[in-house]
Amino acid sequence: METQPFGALPDGTPVHRWILRRAGVQVCVLTYGGIVQSVRVPGREGDTAEITLGFDTLDDYLEHPSPYFGALVGRYANRIGQARFPLDDRVHHLTPNEGRNLLHGGDGGFDKHVWDAEPVPDGVRLSRVSPHGEEGFPGRVEISATFTLDASGALSLAYEAVTDAPTVLNPTNHSYWNLSGADSGTASGHELRIAASRITPVDAERIPTGAFTPVADTRFDFREPRKTGTGYDHNYVLDKGRTADAEEVAELHDPTSGRVLTVATTEPGLQLYTGDYLGDGPYGPCAGTALETQHFPDSPNHPQFPSTVLRPGEVFSSRTVYGFSVR
Repeated sequence: METQPFGALPDGTPVHRWILRRAGVQVCVLTYGGIVQSVRVPGREGDTAEITLGFDTLDDYLEHPSPYFGALVGRYANRIGQARFPLDDRVHHLTPNEGRNLLHGGDGGFDKHVWDAEPVPDGVRLSRVSPHGEEGFPGRVEISATFTLDASGALSLAYEAVTDAPTVLNPTNHSYWNLSGADSGTASGHELRIAASRITPVDAERIPTGAFTPVADTRFDFREPRKTGTGYDHNYVLDKGRTADAEEVAELHDPTSGRVLTVATTEPGLQLYTGDYLGDGPYGPCAGTALETQHFPDSPNHPQFPSTVLRPGEVFSSRTVYGFSVR
């Protein structure tokens, strides 16, 4: 493990890159936005390739923020309808950044801040304090995200957080994966499996309606592996639900290179986004597939969804593991 300077923000705040290496896997994490800037793994023939979309300079990330390449997003991943939610008989108004809705924590979300970093065994822990009122969210939240590589080269991302006032919290990582190589063009030919029998359908603004729709006999059915194709930006209701330990819920396979990505998580949902609206920077539409482990979008406005409420005295914890192999 090593650290390198990675430029500075316009106000002079320095940014660093932490490089983790183990079992033939190399992962680079930035203190800016908790961004997974690079993941390099071998293919079937032993050739190593960059498999996540990202940039080589901090200036590029600052110039192209909207795709959230590799970012740690929060306080609330995905969308909150009308940028507001009720909690304890009070309606909290957030800062909208996608029409009238809030997306990925707002324009000043977790991905726009420099995090403190400290080494831990086999990795790095990033941490910051999200002050009360940040993007309208209540409570002062202390949060950490720990990135580690295990003996097999699997990347683990573990979150912990506490608050001093009731709030909602739903962080995730927003990496886009192209197992053929980040510069290889479309990822729509990858084969995908998701252990989910239902999705949460959305309205025209991509806000959940509150219903649950079975995937059987629809284009949303990935219970058996098939090509991803295009046209997906939907939350899958994982069959396992919320679990104490990370359980495997998805697999992405590139038949050409043989590379395989597995996703295990404690979370109850997974957002499949096939990158149809990419085009900001060097990457075209569908250049990468995002598999965002999360609670459901707009959960604070749907009591029937798993709760994202965090209260004083409680500890939020979540863990997702990305495994890399070939076949």
